[in-house]
Amino acid sequence: MTVSRRAFALGSAAVAAVAALPAHAQSNLSAEDRAVLAQAQTYLQGLTSAQGTFVESTGAQRREGRFYLQRPGKMRFEYTTPAGLLVVSDGSNVKRYDPRLNVFRQVPLSQTPLSTFLARTVRLDQGVRIDRVTRMDSGAFAITARDNRRPNDGSVVLAFAGNPIRLQEWTIVDAQGGRTRTQLTTLRPASGLAASLFQLRDPTQRPRRN
Repeated sequence: MTVSRRAFALGSAAVAAVAALPAHAQSNLSAEDRAVLAQAQTYLQGLTSAQGTFVESTGAQRREGRFYLQRPGKMRFEYTTPAGLLVVSDGSNVKRYDPRLNVFRQVPLSQTPLSTFLARTVRLDQGVRIDRVTRMDSGAFAITARDNRRPNDGSVVLAFAGNPIRLQEWTIVDAQGGRTRTQLTTLRPASGLAASLFQLRDPTQRPRRN
């Protein structure tokens, strides 16, 4: 796990899973598995502007909030529990502010897992290894993937509903076996999202006095 992933673990976990999805087409995948991956790619590519709510859990710890998405480049995770925690991508940088600690951090978007998912074109044929595709009779499916360059860093399981397809949840498993589960309690298309949602100035910097 990179420094940027650790620094933005809380909050960006809610999209790191999706960003980790791009997969190298492997010989162990059946034609049905590859069809499922193509279905997921088409769905994610079409998810250009959306909003919803989520529940994130790690062990006994539970966090909740709202999210907003506007591709390319922009996303906002706004936590209600713990209140005030923000993770915002403005198209160039990913910024994280924790009001409890009064700590603000930012890294270039290109150095975070968000960059793949927030790209103008979502690709599912580059970057990571697909360990498993699980298909259910209902049309639902799950994809287990890991970073092809750092396979020992952990894995992610993405679960989609079928008929119609919808991203339901993901679980990130780190190198130590720790699990963070994010459930999308609501997810719906959105239009006319305010530009201010994707802007975050450093609240720890006080205006200079002349």
